[in-house]
Amino acid sequence: MRSLIIHERISTTEAKAKELRPIIEKLVSHARVDSVANRRLVAARLGNDDESTAKLFSSIAPRYTERPGGYTRIVKRAATATDGRKQAYIAFV
Repeated sequence: MRSLIIHERISTTEAKAKELRPIIEKLVSHARVDSVANRRLVAARLGNDDESTAKLFSSIAPRYTERPGGYTRIVKRAATATDGRKQAYIAFV
């Protein structure tokens, strides 16, 4: 979660991207309303990482104030040559 917030786009396996999507969507939904309670909830979910919490509240969440949901996108990539794992990008829309 922290890497996605900091870099805004990461490459991972398709399974991990699908598992990460609902978690990060809920965090962005909480971050859309800037309150002490929401900051504490998001910070707890991110392991008290001040850098990613601040970026989520200051630059990422304000982009989606009018959007009702669907903050991330998963783009499938070719499988790796070594072991055949399905790869994907997960990024903010």
